[in-house]
Formats: sequence, structure tokens, C-alpha cells
Amino acid sequence: MTFAHHGMAGFRNDSSVSPVAAPARGIETIPLFGLDVISADAQTVITELLTPGRRSRVAFLNAHCANVARRNPDYHDALATADMVLPDGIGVELAARMQGRRFLANLNGTDFTPALLWQAAARGLTVFLLGGQDGVAEVAADKLCLQIPGLRIVGTRDGYRGMEDETAAIAAINAARPDILLVALGVPQQDLWLARNARRIDARITMGVGALFDFLAERVKRAPGAVRKAKCEWIWRLAMEPRRLAGRYLIGNATFLAHAAVAAMAKADRMLATRRLIDIALAGGALAVLSPLVVLLALAIKIDSRGPVLFRQARIGKDGTPFTMFKFRSMHVDAEARRAALLARSDREGVCFKSRNDPRVTRVGRLLRRFSIDELPQILNVLRGEMSVVGPRPALPEEVDAYPERALGRLSVKPGLTGVWQVSGRAEIGFDKMVDMDLAYARSRTILLDLILIAMTFRAVLGGRGAY
Repeated sequence: MTFAHHGMAGFRNDSSVSPVAAPARGIETIPLFGLDVISADAQTVITELLTPGRRSRVAFLNAHCANVARRNPDYHDALATADMVLPDGIGVELAARMQGRRFLANLNGTDFTPALLWQAAARGLTVFLLGGQDGVAEVAADKLCLQIPGLRIVGTRDGYRGMEDETAAIAAINAARPDILLVALGVPQQDLWLARNARRIDARITMGVGALFDFLAERVKRAPGAVRKAKCEWIWRLAMEPRRLAGRYLIGNATFLAHAAVAAMAKADRMLATRRLIDIALAGGALAVLSPLVVLLALAIKIDSRGPVLFRQARIGKDGTPFTMFKFRSMHVDAEARRAALLARSDREGVCFKSRNDPRVTRVGRLLRRFSIDELPQILNVLRGEMSVVGPRPALPEEVDAYPERALGRLSVKPGLTGVWQVSGRAEIGFDKMVDMDLAYARSRTILLDLILIAMTFRAVLGGRGAY
């Protein structure tokens, strides 16, 4: 057991804490798996938590937590009775989108907790760290004090010998009189422990923070910022610890998405829910299987030409809603600036530009386009609910601005990775004929038609007709 003091031990900013939590005022929640999950930005949640007189037990919900809670009723009860359940990761975001809802922010514990501590330090609030192997909490405390000026950590205690005597552990915590107690015991132990001892702990805010101490102590390496921003940190962790985490992420994520889809089907139109289930299953499965290929392609793109691996571009989705579409970069970085000068060389009639001998395309880009591999990152758009596996080609904003009125009908459905146009010749088909195809699809789309188009896509990709 270790017990260290950082800053002013024993200091407590606000000793008058209400024994009963006040409800979050004006904060929206989204119901998932029998839990009310907070939909708010980080600042709104932090302001609520730091309200004088408020007492809160905070938990986080990600795909793994939901899987464990489904099997463990006590853990589900611990989450259900928490004062706040915060959304963590792309899994719960996808589950919400299956119901037609969207979380305002991803409030994972590893990023949210330091943001909370910055504002706690500004108010003179104190912190206690409980959990981790011997010495880990102490190293994490040192790192937090270096990163957050004025932060007062009044004690640490490990999660092994330091937890053998529960009564002694709680007595040590209460003797230090922290305002905030961070517990890193893993799922489900940390939330079960906090729920069981809620009435015995004097801290204003108690929170289970998972692997945060290990990240701070650098026992576990976090994913690069770009990976976290893309909400693919689970892929990084799987790559770091494949043997330990394969079951959790590969089998677990698929199981989670299946249960989320079933739950969504109970609330939504069956046809829409079935189509969304197919999207999630195909896109999620493809992402898991193709992860090694994605890494190799990223390296090839970086070696071939300067610039980012992913190309981001504004496109127009269902009902005219704009979104950011992802592709592997197949052009040089100044491609957009050179587009206007090349419009006269378009090989396609109408408002959509396409050139067989486009000088902006890189060497690797030509190979990517030949087999439509540059489209793979749009799997992320499918998972985010902005695109579907099957649908019209996603249009550029300037193309939509130039649409004749009848062409606007193709915006009545989500754009797709593949569709009638994509399997019928792509760039060899003129604009007017493409619109006719998309309008016919929008009028007569069925699950069977989608499955036929998906099967035809493989032939179109291998044949390469119209791909350039």
C-alpha cells in the first residue's frame, strides 16, 4: 500500500455537501440499454458537477461496459443508480445513431477527467487517486500535478494490497477529505465498489476512470491524436495487445452492435432498422478484417507523395445535410486549387467533373482508383450514419447548387459506397442518366435490391469499368 500527499493535504474547499444528488439541470439524456446517458458538451457537465452542494457518482458507458452490464445485473444496477453516465467511444455513438439520436460530445474518461481536474484546481478542490498496481497511482499523481498547476492531490492508494481491507481504505480516503475521488479498478469492479460504498465515502464527486492511471504513468501507451480524433482508439489498443483484447474488441464490438441494432429495431421502422443493421454489420466487419491492409495503404500513400493519408471533403447527404466524407488521398495536396482549371477537360457530361487523365492523381492514387480502394475510409461515414453501404454517389456542394430541380430527388436517401450508378459504369455514365438511375433506386429500393447491388459491386470493382 502507498499513501502519498501532493500539495496541501487535508484541505477541503467546501465542507457542506448535500447527502442527496441533485438532478442534472437542463441536461439532455439519451436512453441506451436501460440507462440514461448524458448528451452534453464537457463544459456543461463539468459546471454541473462542480455546482456547490452537489454530490455525484459518475460512470462511463462504452461498448465493453454495455456488454458486461448485459451479463452482470449488479453492474447494470451500479450504472443505473449513478448520478451521471457519460458516453465513451464510437460504439455508444453508433448505438444512439441507430435510434436517430446523436451525442453532443464523446466524454471518455481519459480526456474528460483532466478537463474536470483543471477546473477543480482553479477552485481549490482536492483529489484522491485509488487503484492501479503498487506505485502507479503515485506516479499518476505526480504527472497530474505537473500538468495541472495548483492541483491538490491529497492521497493515493493502490488497488491491490491497498484494497484488501475495504474499511481501512475508506477510512484513509475520508481522513484525507478529498473533494474528488478517482477510482481505477477496471470494469466492472470500480463502479461496483463505488456503488456499494456510496454512503460511506465523503467525497463530493466519485468517478471510475478505467485505465487513466496507467496512461498517466505511461504503463500503457495511448493512441496518437489523429487516431483518437477518428474515434478508432480501440483499433490502436487491439494492435498493442492483440492476444488480451481480441475477444473484447473483435467479438465484443460485433456483439454490442448486434444488440444495439435489435434495441433500435424495437423503436424504429423495421425497414430502416434492418438497412442500418446491414450497414453496421458490413462496415464494422470490413473495418475489422481490413485493418492490416489499411495500415499498409497508409504507408504507401505517405511514401509516394507529401500530404495527409486521408482526404476530407464536404459532401451533401440525405435531405441536403452536409457532412465530411473520408477517402484515401489519391491526388497531390493542391488538387482542389487546380480543379477549376481542369473543368473543361471533364470526360463526363453535366455538372459532375471527372477526367480519365487527371494530372493531379498520384502514382499510388491511380492504383487506388483503379480498384476503388480509395473509397475504403468511407466505411467510417457509414458507421457514423452519414452514408449507407448502398445509395447514390455523394455529391459535392457546388454540384448540388447546379442541380436542376428533378435531380434534388436523389438527396431523398443517404448517399452510398455503392449503388446502381457505381455498378453500371461509373464515370462512363453521363449526369442525366445517373440522375435517372438514382431516382429509380430511391423509388423502388428494397433490402433485396441492396443485397443484389452489393454482390454486383465486387464484379464492378474487379472489372474496373469507369474507375479513374
